[in-house]
Amino acid sequence: MKTIHTNKAPEALGPYSQAIVLNDMVYASGQIPLNEFGELVSEEIAVQTKQVLNNLSHVLEEAGSDLDSVVKTTIFIADMNDFQYINEVYGQFFNAHRPARSCVEVARLPKDVKIEIEAIAQVKGK
Repeated sequence: MKTIHTNKAPEALGPYSQAIVLNDMVYASGQIPLNEFGELVSEEIAVQTKQVLNNLSHVLEEAGSDLDSVVKTTIFIADMNDFQYINEVYGQFFNAHRPARSCVEVARLPKDVKIEIEAIAQVKGK
């Protein structure tokens, strides 16, 4: 088992890793819309979604994977009314490759952000 850390994504906010690689799979922790300095990027859901997916991409890259190798994502959102805006941005990152996905509305997210996405991916070349 290997612990993953990249300075291109925000630090973990608690006692957990950005991701773990086990065998040929990457288990990426939920990413929220903070930049690499730990600052919230915007209040707009489209901007938050883009930052989350960029963060996830950086974590996966550090783990030897990428968005095209994602098997499953789970999206946590604060307001289901934002679903269409999230899908528009999500579709820019996952257009040809469409992993399995769950999306649930939750009562609250860390730092009161509007979105968090976690992923399971395969290490490239495995």
